Amino acid sequence: MTGVRGATHTAAAAGPGPDVRWYGRTAELAVVEELSARVAAGAGGGVVCVTGGPGEGRSTLLARAVRVFPGTAALVAAPGHRVPWSGARALCTALAPSEAAVRRALRVARGPAGLGAALAGLVPGRPALFCLDDLHLWDAHSRAALAATWQEPGPWARRTGWVVSSARHHRVPGPAGTRTVRLGRLGREAARALLAELCPVPPAGPVAERLLDAADGHPGVLAAAVRHLTPAQLSGRAPLPGDVAGGGVLAEVYGGLLGSLPVDGRRLLAVVAAVCGGADGDRGATVGAVLDRAREARVPAEPLDGLVADGLLRRTGGMLGFEDPFLRRAALAGRPSPAGGADGRSPGERHRADRLGPPAAVRARGAAARGRSLLVRGLAALAGGPVMDAHESLLRAAELLGGEAPVEASDARFLAMEAAWAAGDVPACLAALEGARERRGTERDFLDGLRAALTERLDEARTALSRVVALDGASDEPRLLLRAGSAALVLGDTAAAARVHGRALARARAEHRTALLPRALEHLAYAELRAGSHSRAARTAREGLRAAELTGQRNVAAHQHAVLALVASVTDDGAAVVEHAGRALAIARPHGLAQAVTLAEWALARGELGRGLADQAAARLRPLVRPGPRGGHFALRMMVVPCFVEAAVAAGRPAEAREATARYAVWAGLGVDGQAPAQWARCRALLARGEEPARWFGEAVLRHEGAGNDFERARTLLAYGTWLRRRRRPGEARGPLRDALVTFERAAAPGWAERARGELRATGATSGSAADPEAVGELTPQQQRISRLVAQGATNREIAARLGLSPRTVDHHLRGVYARLGIRSRVELPAALGWFDPAGGPAPRRR
Repeated sequence: MTGVRGATHTAAAAGPGPDVRWYGRTAELAVVEELSARVAAGAGGGVVCVTGGPGEGRSTLLARAVRVFPGTAALVAAPGHRVPWSGARALCTALAPSEAAVRRALRVARGPAGLGAALAGLVPGRPALFCLDDLHLWDAHSRAALAATWQEPGPWARRTGWVVSSARHHRVPGPAGTRTVRLGRLGREAARALLAELCPVPPAGPVAERLLDAADGHPGVLAAAVRHLTPAQLSGRAPLPGDVAGGGVLAEVYGGLLGSLPVDGRRLLAVVAAVCGGADGDRGATVGAVLDRAREARVPAEPLDGLVADGLLRRTGGMLGFEDPFLRRAALAGRPSPAGGADGRSPGERHRADRLGPPAAVRARGAAARGRSLLVRGLAALAGGPVMDAHESLLRAAELLGGEAPVEASDARFLAMEAAWAAGDVPACLAALEGARERRGTERDFLDGLRAALTERLDEARTALSRVVALDGASDEPRLLLRAGSAALVLGDTAAAARVHGRALARARAEHRTALLPRALEHLAYAELRAGSHSRAARTAREGLRAAELTGQRNVAAHQHAVLALVASVTDDGAAVVEHAGRALAIARPHGLAQAVTLAEWALARGELGRGLADQAAARLRPLVRPGPRGGHFALRMMVVPCFVEAAVAAGRPAEAREATARYAVWAGLGVDGQAPAQWARCRALLARGEEPARWFGEAVLRHEGAGNDFERARTLLAYGTWLRRRRRPGEARGPLRDALVTFERAAAPGWAERARGELRATGATSGSAADPEAVGELTPQQQRISRLVAQGATNREIAARLGLSPRTVDHHLRGVYARLGIRSRVELPAALGWFDPAGGPAPRRR
């Protein structure tokens, strides 16, 4: 999807099209029409910014401007993700005749000429009006390019106009002379005229007055309220609902805004709404009262400042309130129930439920029937909706099922924990585990082990979870196998996790459990990724993506896209990184999938680091390695640190790198990630000075030997070899660089391999392959000693002094080495030996 909401047109091709009726917006419309007239006449362009809340008409005003403009006009919506340049791509796509033209335009936009030159090439010599919707949701790169374009003088700028919309709280950095149109509530008569157009039948007088009172001049609320009524209700022949602008109406208008918030932000907004007052008014509340209620509800308070900064809440002194009373009511409609659970409905689900009501059969039956209904709803949200909605619904289902169906209740709790895990919400994970203490056997071990791991009691976690891996890992039940595989991942045993999840997949296939296949493939792909088996992870993720799309499991698809993005960052496929990361984020952000968001952002940063954009990569990774609600996923935070340290050091930010490395040292000492000790040593090497890096690089290489994941070992060797070369020790650098090159080639990582090859060339090494190991093994012990020293960069005179020989004798031995290995000079010797000894640098192979 490109994000294009309206096609471009020219007057010659399509004419202006039908008008869009507006009521009570004369002044606002005049500002846009004035800009359009100036642009059409070539008399000067400019920028008009349209601001407003949900449903107040921003998109409608932009659509009308496009319809009536007599030249080239384009309406472009915010892309579904914020990957770099995605907004510029959407704009170019709206204007370009082909994908090739889009690519050419983007190359120009990213270069010195800038976005203005790219657009001028797409609409040469013609007046053009660009209408960009929801600019606050565009990526930072595209917004910066637009700001630069708006500052450019020249003839093309005078034939170009911009109408951009943004949320009311967002400031558009337009040029001098930018005019702002602020949309607000309609007057009573304008609202009455709009109501008359909206209604399919003329509304009865009392009905019209009630709708106008309820909407209070809000055009979006008025339109949604009309859509929720039947013709009989509008005409007065059937009774109206108690609240004609109730939860379902507000969910339709504000659901997009609420759904775009982080999970913790949405939950905290609901807490503030509850404390500020019921459905009848906004009394305001003290900050202290809100914080107390948040603690009771186990909702993090960290998002509060962000909600105020975004204009969703108003803070005056020590009081909090809502800028928009309809937003408060919408947030209140989705709050947790007074009993401490939640109904588990997303705003859209609440809208449907409010219209239809719960089935009479469910109301008439007992707790188990209601629990199973909530279980089904929770499973649907877990597969393709906001995961914290799933968590709340599944927890409530477990409570209702506990007495009559304990096995189903247990499954509901485990699924609620899985939802909270995907959201990165540790307190919610613990809440799901708390109610299952009565379980026995490996189920109890799993509960106790996870609880211990989440509260950082890792010795207890190992004892319990190891039993789960051993016992459930030998099962033939896919559900138990998935549980055992998850336990292995928590323990850091990626090989066991991949093996057990592979068995779960095989059993799910054998039993034709179609709905379970995407989940099994998701777990297996992640385990293979953690193990460093990138090609296998990619193959599994692609199959999992197809299975998820066939079964409508969008959240699983987001995770698979994130895995594919990380694999692409290894294979150095920049386009695939952006594509898959963008698709993952488009689903993961609104659904609160913190784990998939972290993986996708990590992939984008690795791609940027590979292209030499260290500053950009460090800025992207910095939030991911910090704790807190705006940080990365708790189970991935430490895994991202080595990449952040590399980027931060390259970007000249050593203080931040040291801080992260200090936290990582604690993590590495816990023994839950086999790669961590080696990667910690690599971080120390990158931060060390003088000759100290040699010690830490050597330590890192030694620790990699028994840890698996050859790709990470090769990255350490590349960093070591690069450091040696820059220290003017080319002979010593060649061994680790050649070892890294071979590993990257085997891992199908061409970008990394080319970097290793370039470093090798810089040392003076040839591209020839290593000599026959048999020939190397036939060297005499003295020849082997001399060869090792030559490969380390020593001169004949230095070797002679060290071994107690004459320089002539050393030269004689070297000539014999050259003849036996089929080479001509000492420059070719390290490549011919083709082996790296982490304890002593380059060395010959032994038989």
